[in-house]
Amino acid sequence: MKRTDWLVIPIALAFNLAFTGLTLAEAPVVQINPQFQPDPLVVRGTSGGAKGSDCGNIAAEPNQVIQVSESLPYLRLSVESAGQPTLLINGPSGRFCVLADRFSGGKPEFSGFWQAGKYSLYVGDRAQGQHPYTLSISQKNNSTP
Repeated sequence: MKRTDWLVIPIALAFNLAFTGLTLAEAPVVQINPQFQPDPLVVRGTSGGAKGSDCGNIAAEPNQVIQVSESLPYLRLSVESAGQPTLLINGPSGRFCVLADRFSGGKPEFSGFWQAGKYSLYVGDRAQGQHPYTLSISQKNNSTP
């Protein structure tokens, strides 16, 4: 066997481990279809991160990715967390930073028409903390009687 044959195995193993590590680091993807169940869909994680942004401190990678299969007339995202949570949304319609306010009961909340596509969600914290969060995804409009 030539010396170069011995190098193939360690190199292949290194590539395999590198790509496996990248796959494990990806944010989970949630499929959002019309009339999904249960409603609300609830996802949990940890807010904040080391990366400073105009939407608080966020993680380097999205906390969550949602794939909207077809345009929805109404979808609402709401985050509950200790600290000063924020919600950064990057999607086909643009980039949106949502801060908690008195109208949303201190929770970052974003609602309205959602175009089909992939959305990266970052749950940040304005006070540089990291806290457990609950992200609720719903098609129910709370303002309608």
